Amino acid sequence: MGINKIQFQKGLSMAEFMESYGTEDKCHAALVASRWPAGFVCPKCGDTHHSTFERKGLQYWQCSICREQTTAICGTIFQATKLPLTRWFLGMHLLSQSKNSISALELKRHLGVRYKTAWLLKHKLMQVMTLREESRQLDGRVEVDDAYLGGELPGGKSGRGSENKTSFVAAVQTTETGHPLFVCLTKLEFTKDAIAKWAKVSLCASANVVSDGLWCFRAVTESGATHDRNVTGGGPACVKLEKFRAVNTLLGNLKTSLSGTYHAFDFSKYAHRYLAEFQYRFNRRFDLSVILVRLLRASALTAPHPEHFIRTAEHCG
Repeated sequence: MGINKIQFQKGLSMAEFMESYGTEDKCHAALVASRWPAGFVCPKCGDTHHSTFERKGLQYWQCSICREQTTAICGTIFQATKLPLTRWFLGMHLLSQSKNSISALELKRHLGVRYKTAWLLKHKLMQVMTLREESRQLDGRVEVDDAYLGGELPGGKSGRGSENKTSFVAAVQTTETGHPLFVCLTKLEFTKDAIAKWAKVSLCASANVVSDGLWCFRAVTESGATHDRNVTGGGPACVKLEKFRAVNTLLGNLKTSLSGTYHAFDFSKYAHRYLAEFQYRFNRRFDLSVILVRLLRASALTAPHPEHFIRTAEHCG
């Protein structure tokens, strides 16, 4: 068996990261260049004429037209942070380069901050990933399956009816020979209406969906996609079918990643972010050397999300 070129690619080493982002000035310059790659643009009126000045060690930009004053972090996911940018950049690097992600507890140790601070930083960055992946659409051959996080409660129901399970749909766009390209992981209930709504957002009309016999998957045709329905039955044999190799492999990797990284988290409240984090990294796995730059750009373009928003249950339904 040959070497998997994606798994063995160079990526961004810690030494290279420190060389590029090891000081506050380097991080600030990278954020400014990422937020305004063609030069300053006023966030209020959109004009480019401006002046700059410093106040209490911070660089400010002032629009010459509307007189709006702003800093590099104002209006971004970093707004109002008390952490140095070097901590944020290290957090982004660790989240983006690790194959199985990194827990808030481990992040706390690497960053030298309180657990609450590490948790909030991680969830803000996961929110950036969530928003970035919202418009993801799969095309061509797409394997789909129903999947669940959590398990049976003592004395409760088992299987799909368990009160402790959070359901989500796993969809993998593949080549015609079944090699995975992109993935979409979406928390939802398995009803006809929910699948129809999901399909209209996440599937191109030209997609060909390959699913098992779960009745609600028939609704994928509401997006214009074609549907190849396969009644597989139950038991271990059904997960070995070649038609579903990509999605079953992905689900195995996802569950291994979650169980190996996190002791526990609130599935019903935060599942959408943890799924989006896995999805974000998977869909950008082809070039790990630039994933930090892409995450920085996304963070610079994401509006502020205060702690009360981050700690509230899923806002998007």
